Amino acid sequence: MSDDDDFMQDSGDEEYDFEYEDEDEDDSGDVGIENKYYNAKQVKIDNPEEAIDEFLGVPALEQDKGDWGFKGLKQAIKLEFKLGRYSDAVEHYRELLTYVKSAVTRNYSEKSINNMLDYIEKGSDDERAYQCMEEFYSLTLRSFQNTNNERLWLKTNIKLARLWLERKDYSQLRKKVRELHRACQREDGSDDPSKGTYLLELYALEIQMYAETKNNKRLKALYQKALRVRSAVPHPKIMGIIRECGGKMHMSEENWKEAQSDFFESFRNYDEAGSMQRIQVLKYLVLTTMLMKSDINPFDSQETQPYKNDPRIAAMTDLVDAYQRDDIRTYEDILSKNADVLADPFIAENIDEVSRNMRVRAVQKLTAPYKRFTLKFITKHIRITEPEAQDIVSYLILYGKMKAKIDQEHGTVEVEADSPAYLERVRQLKECYILMRKSWTHLLNDGEGFKDDGGQLVLQGMRVTGGGPLFQSDDPLAPNRPRRRGRGGAGAGLRGNA
Repeated sequence: MSDDDDFMQDSGDEEYDFEYEDEDEDDSGDVGIENKYYNAKQVKIDNPEEAIDEFLGVPALEQDKGDWGFKGLKQAIKLEFKLGRYSDAVEHYRELLTYVKSAVTRNYSEKSINNMLDYIEKGSDDERAYQCMEEFYSLTLRSFQNTNNERLWLKTNIKLARLWLERKDYSQLRKKVRELHRACQREDGSDDPSKGTYLLELYALEIQMYAETKNNKRLKALYQKALRVRSAVPHPKIMGIIRECGGKMHMSEENWKEAQSDFFESFRNYDEAGSMQRIQVLKYLVLTTMLMKSDINPFDSQETQPYKNDPRIAAMTDLVDAYQRDDIRTYEDILSKNADVLADPFIAENIDEVSRNMRVRAVQKLTAPYKRFTLKFITKHIRITEPEAQDIVSYLILYGKMKAKIDQEHGTVEVEADSPAYLERVRQLKECYILMRKSWTHLLNDGEGFKDDGGQLVLQGMRVTGGGPLFQSDDPLAPNRPRRRGRGGAGAGLRGNA
């Protein structure tokens, strides 16, 4: 399990760190017991089996249960779990819990048990380890329920609920969450404000479950409920989880603006918590920016700017750059060379929409000057298959962005004269012509010296007249001019075939 999976550890006013070693703990006690304990610590790396025997010998040296026996058992349990001696670890953990009632203080025992469970959780990477962890949770819950330690009972149950979530055992998770919700309520059934932090942790677990099971209706209700909790100061990582799931929910609804806002807040919270999940959420933020078709660079903000050159998100940064430059070839090259970008299921699910937007814009730009073109012409310039090219042209026709007919048999497209894309191209050319005419008229006054025998102003083959059509037949960019064989030029294909 990764270091990022500790988002629901100590609640309330306690610190969110782990203290697996007891270097700074009270050294008082019998010198012989103390020496045996520290001798065991010295050999635990090179000879863990010997260290276990030494640690287990510490409790036997105490007349009454005390701190040193508690410490010795803790160290032995950790080593036994690490070595896969799970049954021994469970047995000695059961013995350790007997110290909690009288041998050590309540705060010290609570902190130690929490750290022990966190240690076990991080080391559980196979089925036997998971079963051992379940026994640890079960023993802990029974022990602290009997001692009326509600706070540790809640914390342990939340850890157990997180275990069910990781194992995708949603049936067990639902039962545990219902039990915990009842524990966080008053007698009248309303939420207990004093347990707001635990409530948010529960909401985070449920929201993750509904996000994984694609139950957006329940997810949305819980997400809104979680944002209304005001009686808690949660760990920022919990809010990072809630906001991340909210962003994914908004993405599924194609509500790009709300998704962008949630992903940014999630990134900010993960960043504050020092969680590595901030990198993944930053990728989601970049993805949302492209889906919004926004020209704003997501790395322009103060919070995200330090990550602009981070090698872990270099591919996403390059994608944004290519997207905003409308460079389809570079965009496709980046995707093909960075397969890891698509390793995240959420990105893989949504990047297709971005790629489609890029390809649609590229086809519009490529075919705008032409009245007739082939599907092969598109595949040659955009590096997509003919079926994909036909799909994009069909999309443009269906949504009124192009008025044309596809000849599937010959793979050609005939564009009508009043097609929006074609008319837009003509409009741009006319605007360019008018601007040129005004500039030259202003520069040359009445145009003396640049007139033909008929008194008309001539600009590099473009005849400007006082009335009638804007473009005459000697204009190489005229839309009514047939394509000349064997000649190129910027406007050679305006009326011709591609």
